[in-house]
Amino acid sequence: MPGLAFSDNAARLHAPLVQRAAAIVGAASCAATPLARVAGDPAPIGPGPCVTLERAARPTLVRDGARGRFTLTYADPASDTTLAALVAALAAPGMPIATNPESLSILALAERLAASEIPVLINGPTGTGKEVLSRFIHARSPRAAKPFVAVNCAAMPDAMLEALLFGHRKGAFTGATEASEGFFRAADGGTLLLDEIAEMPLSLQAKLLRALQEGEVVPIGSTQPIKVDVRVIACANRDLPTEVAEGRFRADLFYRLNVFPLALRPLRERAEDVAPLAFALILRHAAPGKALPWLSDAALAMLRLHGWPGNVRELENVIRRALLLADDSAEILPAHIIFDQPARLVSAESAPIPGQAPAKLSNIVQISEARAIMRTLDACGGSRVAAARQLGISERTLRYRLAAFREAGLAVAGAAR
Repeated sequence: MPGLAFSDNAARLHAPLVQRAAAIVGAASCAATPLARVAGDPAPIGPGPCVTLERAARPTLVRDGARGRFTLTYADPASDTTLAALVAALAAPGMPIATNPESLSILALAERLAASEIPVLINGPTGTGKEVLSRFIHARSPRAAKPFVAVNCAAMPDAMLEALLFGHRKGAFTGATEASEGFFRAADGGTLLLDEIAEMPLSLQAKLLRALQEGEVVPIGSTQPIKVDVRVIACANRDLPTEVAEGRFRADLFYRLNVFPLALRPLRERAEDVAPLAFALILRHAAPGKALPWLSDAALAMLRLHGWPGNVRELENVIRRALLLADDSAEILPAHIIFDQPARLVSAESAPIPGQAPAKLSNIVQISEARAIMRTLDACGGSRVAAARQLGISERTLRYRLAAFREAGLAVAGAAR
């Protein structure tokens, strides 16, 4: 595992900050070793991220032009914002960023898993960084030079998912004007991420299990299996043992994938990660050519106290808004922090508020549909299978509806199962 490299001058002049960063950066750095140095250092700069450290009364983080090159000025080496800015600047693009001890232990474990070939199952709420962790495992594995292919199982219609995963021959079905290799063969030699695998239909789960067991796929329209060499990482935002118990997920596939599970906690439970993630998002979204605003201590306190129902995705929204509102300001202040609108709870008995202005027709239809679904879920004891049958739709369609309500800010009570 590459750690933090630092010049003799950086170790001498910035020892407290460098020592704190060295204990963290190694777990989440890229293959190229990051470097901390001082201005005018004779130490050569390698291909990894590099930060030049300076002491000054006012903290700043300046992009030095070249990719991955920054100058960090600071006054207090014990400041959490100073450490967060340094950790974010030293991180490789797309790699995990953390200072929380539990998060760092998960990264260390993922580092060990990367060297193996066993399947990995990553659990965690939506927006906690499951795909980022999957890319980290791929990047640190012997397969790093080969493809990484990410497939969202919930974003594809059932009828298309099999052809997209396993491929098809020309003319295998209506509209198949050309042959397709499928995602498994596209990821040959590399890693295939199956995101939201709990949404995969049962009929396709059996074929996936065979592909994992035999190391081969049979394209639609073909009778000959094709060998593939793929390391599979699966992600789920629902509790798969519960899905197995309720008959929505195959037990044999679960045990095949659950060789080594990793669990990511919600952002609200790892407040130490908020600051480095916020600085990383500032680096990602700040306009090119503009000075990077510093995250003030007061603004950071607001971020740490927030509940983050949308996890890192919500934090990204907040930072993008703050950058827009801060404009050319040197700091992001509490006035620039605007959180996402809290979800509105819709229950079967909820009614319009008297005297409230009429909503748009589309909103009225969506809320009415949410209430109808809520009433049916209540009548079926919360069972999505029974509710879908009574509503005359598939369970998958019901899940899409519930997800759409959540995206619109409607937290449908009792719709967790």
